[in-house]
Amino acid sequence: MKLGTLKHPVDHKPVASDFAIIEADRPACPADGLILRTVHLSLDPYVGSRLRGRHMGEPAPEPMKGAIPGAVIGQVVESRSPAFAEGDWAHVMEGGWQEFVAVTAGHARKIDPGVAPLAAHAGVLGMPGLTAWSGITQLAKVGSGDTVLVDAAAGPVGGTVGQIARIKGAKRVVGIAGGPEKCSLVTDTYGFDACIDYKSDGWRDRLADALPDGLSVFFENVSADMAMLALTHARIYARGVLCGLVDAYHTETQSQHPLNAGLIIGKRAQLHGLVVYDFYPRWDEYVAESAPWIASGQLKFVEDRADGLENAPALFERLMNGQNKGKAVVTVAPEQV
Repeated sequence: MKLGTLKHPVDHKPVASDFAIIEADRPACPADGLILRTVHLSLDPYVGSRLRGRHMGEPAPEPMKGAIPGAVIGQVVESRSPAFAEGDWAHVMEGGWQEFVAVTAGHARKIDPGVAPLAAHAGVLGMPGLTAWSGITQLAKVGSGDTVLVDAAAGPVGGTVGQIARIKGAKRVVGIAGGPEKCSLVTDTYGFDACIDYKSDGWRDRLADALPDGLSVFFENVSADMAMLALTHARIYARGVLCGLVDAYHTETQSQHPLNAGLIIGKRAQLHGLVVYDFYPRWDEYVAESAPWIASGQLKFVEDRADGLENAPALFERLMNGQNKGKAVVTVAPEQV
């Protein structure tokens, strides 16, 4: 089978030439486990940090041997578990860049292919969607009358954050993204009230104009500096969700992420650190709530697709440079055998 791996250890932002697609033995089915035929593979920004051994203490994959980490949507081709039958569909977070995945049944989540397109389980119904839902509904508890600011708003997490905030009653949703094309996606597809292009001159003034009454919630995906900028526009008792610090994923040394304690105190702000792993036990609850939003058109998603495992490195490089348009997904094999 084909397997995507590192050619060598990396200490920089990964590029396509850092990866190799090699031949490997198909894994054996573990006791009480499954073999999945990988169909859709999720590419996510945090993996860039993990390849350097800098994500949540998880090790980097071994070059020319270990599969690049990645969530997988796959079909069961062999089962030694009473919970799964051949032909069932499953989502596995620790699947990886490989055509077949061996996993214990406890690390696979059965999915219903009828509730949404299968690839959606890698994005809007996958970890990005769960992240957005967890931050908005469980931590910030967005409701009627809230004004919500989210950066990296064109990404699969940010775009879903704004839409769920609206569904939950927010009266105004403002995004920050890079470039007119991404801002058009944020307003025209995801339905935000405004999107500020941080690559344009005078964007901080336009951000202030877009928040005339301040914000009550902000969802941070980029950096501590952006979180502090959001707080300058915050109302008293605002809630902030600190989800990602993508600006620090590829720095040579780990940033200390300084926060302005005086500003936090002055705003009486509540800051919530979000690690989506905490909400894995509630994944099915999220899917049950959000699948009808997708069916009704309330929750929209955009995908940046590549076909074939051999094209994963190029798409991953685009993702690392913020050039992807929507959720990065690699279709490794056809859904129908």
